[in-house]
Amino acid sequence: MSMDANTRIEQWEKMTQSDPDNDMGWFSLGNAYRDAGRSEEAAKALNRAIELNARSSRAYQLLGQVLIQLNRNDDAAELLTKGYVVAASQGDVMPQRAMGSLLQKLGQPVPEVKRTQTAQVELGENVIVDRKSGKPGNRLADPPMRGPIGRFIYDYYTQDTWREWIGMGTKVINELRLDLSREDHSRAYEEHMLEWLGFTREDALEHAKQSAPTT
Repeated sequence: MSMDANTRIEQWEKMTQSDPDNDMGWFSLGNAYRDAGRSEEAAKALNRAIELNARSSRAYQLLGQVLIQLNRNDDAAELLTKGYVVAASQGDVMPQRAMGSLLQKLGQPVPEVKRTQTAQVELGENVIVDRKSGKPGNRLADPPMRGPIGRFIYDYYTQDTWREWIGMGTKVINELRLDLSREDHSRAYEEHMLEWLGFTREDALEHAKQSAPTT
């Protein structure tokens, strides 16, 4: 779904005003500010997203990039170091790699961390540790959609988190006036779902590849 930067900013400002504890709204607003070249405002919005969700590795990555743009390299290095560890602890491969690369460009050491297995953490039959909340809960009965993204959600997110997204997704549909019968609108909805859950298509593909049975 294509829209100009000002429209995106206006929509996400409206969402953060109506729901100030919505970390996805702040992340999306920060991303929109960044795309518009409003780096100072982007940094504030992304910092708020991290305050609300300290497990959001993509927010660490994006905020680190913005701080570098602002020539705040010391702040960026500290933030990226913390974000790298967060990403590694959750198996967020792509943000971890990106933050490691940024640290190297800054001439800073990349933290040594143990490799996190990407297989789901199970506590018992149909109980897993949720990747977003860090809390145990019941897994979904089935993947909510086909393909690697549906499998990733099934392996990493509980019923409670998925229900929470359904409520948030309804807000996204209403705020952005999405028509899910349109391919571009459906794609936009998926992008916001991935942002809220905190993973990328690349993460899902990597998980699918590592989870594939070996012959």
